[in-house]
Amino acid sequence: MASTNSWTHEIESPVAASRLFRAGVMDWHNLAPKVAPHIVTSAHPVEGAGGIGIGSVRQFNFTSAMPFSVMKEKLEFLDVEKCECKSTLIEGGGIGTTIETATSHIKVEPTANGGCVVKVESTYKLLPGVEVKDENTKAKDSITNIFKGAEAYLIANPDAYN
Repeated sequence: MASTNSWTHEIESPVAASRLFRAGVMDWHNLAPKVAPHIVTSAHPVEGAGGIGIGSVRQFNFTSAMPFSVMKEKLEFLDVEKCECKSTLIEGGGIGTTIETATSHIKVEPTANGGCVVKVESTYKLLPGVEVKDENTKAKDSITNIFKGAEAYLIANPDAYN
């Protein structure tokens, strides 16, 4: 019997919420190959409004540093003003091999010091017979690396994504 699992993760950043959301979520398909070429070889919108509208699909292609070569995600919910989105993994990234379904809910909230906290909740259903080992830790490390990569870019480029 397949089981549904979830994990949550928080990442603090000195960067303003709206900038980090735009760079690390909305435009990650353009920024990722620039700031993480050792992980993401390329990325592009497959369907929809430039990869950033509800219902749009983005594809990410990975180096051998990842356990899979491709991942496609569909944007299910988006509130740019609240820096919040929800996406569903529709291809690659373990779909069909270890995972039946997977969704991620990301919310980037401002903090009193002018920075932000990224809150991530991931829910996934494993295929029958599959057990989670250190995949949750790897997933949390991966999402941290995404936002820390975007953060480093934004700190080095203070006029970007304003």
